[in-house]
Amino acid sequence: MANKRQFKKHVHNVCGDLFADCVALTMCGGDNRETLERLMAETLALNNEFTARACHVEPNDAKAYFKHIGADFDAKAEEIFAQIVKA
Repeated sequence: MANKRQFKKHVHNVCGDLFADCVALTMCGGDNRETLERLMAETLALNNEFTARACHVEPNDAKAYFKHIGADFDAKAEEIFAQIVKA
């Protein structure tokens, strides 16, 4: 992602999908409700963290900055997704 708007949209879409998966699993019922609620809270925190990080871009090399935080975001989102699959 080379700019702030695209990165924020990507973060919002991915976090929305992760949150929707947690809600769907919660509605299906099960004994892992606390785990799913914790994952929903983590998803919201992830959204807030990376939206805030996108607002404070380093002035010299924005493209490299977004590449770096994009990789960080993808790693954390995959980690949360793996936890959702286990739940």
